[in-house]
Amino acid sequence: MKTILEGSVAVAEAVRLCRPDMVCAYPITPQTHIVEELSRMVADGRLDAGYVLAESEFGAASIVLGGSAVGGRTYTATSSQGLLLMVEVIFNIAGLRLPVVMTCANRAVSAPINIWNDQQDAVSIRDSGWIQLFVEDNQEAVDTHIQAFKIAEELMIPVMVCMDGYVLTHTWEPVDIPGQEEVDRFLPPYRPADRLDPDDPFTMGSMVGPDAYMETRYNVHMDMMEARQVIKRVCEEYREAFGRGGTGVIDSYGMEGAEVVLVSMGSLLGTMRVAVDELREEEGLKVGLIKVRCFRPFPKDAIHDAVKETQTVGVIEKDISLGLEGTLCSELRAAFCGEDSPEISSFIMGLGGRDITVEEIKQVARDLAANPACRVEFRGLREELLKGDEG
Repeated sequence: MKTILEGSVAVAEAVRLCRPDMVCAYPITPQTHIVEELSRMVADGRLDAGYVLAESEFGAASIVLGGSAVGGRTYTATSSQGLLLMVEVIFNIAGLRLPVVMTCANRAVSAPINIWNDQQDAVSIRDSGWIQLFVEDNQEAVDTHIQAFKIAEELMIPVMVCMDGYVLTHTWEPVDIPGQEEVDRFLPPYRPADRLDPDDPFTMGSMVGPDAYMETRYNVHMDMMEARQVIKRVCEEYREAFGRGGTGVIDSYGMEGAEVVLVSMGSLLGTMRVAVDELREEEGLKVGLIKVRCFRPFPKDAIHDAVKETQTVGVIEKDISLGLEGTLCSELRAAFCGEDSPEISSFIMGLGGRDITVEEIKQVARDLAANPACRVEFRGLREELLKGDEG
């Protein structure tokens, strides 16, 4: 059914359709509306699930860990400092192979305190063992959450759906909410092979010494590597069932004959499509676009093949590995390890919610066309503030 909903409410509707056994949350801006709406659904009888309001994000992550360990389909949501407070448990959930699904409403991290959007929070825990899927708009957020439960439960690997805080969570857009019967056909009930049961006790997450720890991490790593194929297949199954739902791990736009390729993740892609169209139509600049939908596992081969014939690539991202460059840019460079590669440049933009305009994106492409040389640059800095610091 097509309707106009706030992004957070649309996500809550998608989660409700997945029939979770338990929802747990500690509200933090800008994720709050999602769990508020789920709480309302439980109170109104629209969602038959246990709802636990935790005392902290650490507690929320611990509760969904326990709920999943006893065989329940579990969901939570968080942002920014909340996600960082969860980190110890986030690693445990992945290590225990529990298929928890979580929304990360992407937000800048402190200090200084900032409640607006960038993607530093999710990117900072890229190595925790969670699949990370970034969405461009609220329809993709709905579709990806439904896919996420299926991916998580098939692989027994937790999935984090990342949506830009405020830009998507607080924006009202038309969305097509599937019917319950359609989702039930796509997503079967969760039946774990193993679960904690007092009538049939066993140990989960026990101590492992040097004799076996490496092998457990190897197994998780190999399953993460293979997850890319599962993500693609589930995407195809969703598209067959619902007529939409993404293209798998990356998407491309305007790549015909592209001499300059821009790469990014999340809601910025919509603005970048406008920039690509205007550059091609008005200036004759052959610019293409790659959208990274799956950040973990990193789609190394797909993105390598997509840009290998290009002269220059500019990665525009709302995060930074301080002291190096944008994180996504580093990963893209690694995809060409030992091979000749395009010139790959890092552009840090939009940190802490700063607007990124179509003109700024167009200027990045123009500058790359004029000078393909690899570099790392901040764009959109306020020079008067930098001079103030120097004074």
